[in-house]
Amino acid sequence: MAQWNKNTQDYLNNGRTLFEAVMIADKDGNILNTTGSASNIPIAAGDVSGYSHINKFGATDGDVTAGTVWDGNSGTTAYPYPANGVISITGTDTGEAVEVQGLDASGNVQTETVNVGSSGALTFSRIFRARMVSTDNAADVVINQGGSLAATILAGLGQTLMAVYTIPAGKTGYLLKLELGSDKASTNTAMNYRLFARPSGGAFNIKGNFNAAGGQSLTIDYPVPLKFDALTDIKIDVAAGQSTQVSATFDIVLVDN
Repeated sequence: MAQWNKNTQDYLNNGRTLFEAVMIADKDGNILNTTGSASNIPIAAGDVSGYSHINKFGATDGDVTAGTVWDGNSGTTAYPYPANGVISITGTDTGEAVEVQGLDASGNVQTETVNVGSSGALTFSRIFRARMVSTDNAADVVINQGGSLAATILAGLGQTLMAVYTIPAGKTGYLLKLELGSDKASTNTAMNYRLFARPSGGAFNIKGNFNAAGGQSLTIDYPVPLKFDALTDIKIDVAAGQSTQVSATFDIVLVDN
């Protein structure tokens, strides 16, 4: 990038000094002039090529003492990560459409719409979100992957609550923020929240350990984001001193490799 020196009336990089500037531009080549969280708005709008964002939010199905923060946990249930398979959906809202979001057998992002009471045609390796397409669900909707529980839409909510995610193939994930909370008073229980990550072909390793009193909310910011490679599984687990409902949210920016 050439820079002009008004004192010498010459370019600074004219064989003497070389300057290099790194800037973020939108997909049309326009330089973004925002800073801080405002600079993420073009990413959310899809205006920055090669960048995207996902907000994952989860909660337990009532009071729990352990397990993963997701709506399939009503006691101590960890997220099961079922084997690759087609999806089938059960519930009393027969015929209503459900959009299932996840990854295919190669780890690429995949979406399929399947009616309650039916099975899909595509093979999923991960499911990280499902939502009702045109109506709320009067009762729980259960999404199975290869015959095993993978997701649940609790009655009346219209969408899953799953604090789990897997970085898609061909992308790197950067974790920006965690938000954690429970619904019991501080006099009743102590809370321990744990951020786990599992690289492809590896084992789950703890990446963050956070303690709080019951009923206390925590916000964990990462000024330098945590980096996760493609196909890394990410989940939020909890251990509570007394049964309590738990919620967790995290934000990840995805960058094309």
